[in-house]
Amino acid sequence: MGRAKAMRSEMTPPEARLWTVLRAGRLDGWKFARQVPIGPYIADFAARREKFVVEVDGQSHLQTHCHDARRDAWLAEQGYHLLRIPALDVLERLDDVACTITHALATHAARNA
Repeated sequence: MGRAKAMRSEMTPPEARLWTVLRAGRLDGWKFARQVPIGPYIADFAARREKFVVEVDGQSHLQTHCHDARRDAWLAEQGYHLLRIPALDVLERLDDVACTITHALATHAARNA
């Protein structure tokens, strides 16, 4: 829990930019939390009720591919849907990213209703 709290105050610029869209139900009323502990992992953003995770992938994720694959598989086993968004897209095309997240989350929620 302490690590997640520290990560909330040390968000990357792309994470901070995306948070301005996701916080307080600003994205079509969907409620997200940031730096959410889920089992042994910490998700960048999660719509907890819908079990939907958004990860912002920067340059460091190129070097952690195997770890990310294990993490993604574990989250899927727990019933989570994971959407990975490149950090560059967040910085350069935030409106498109918001539409992508809205569509993916609405589709996921409809399937699980």
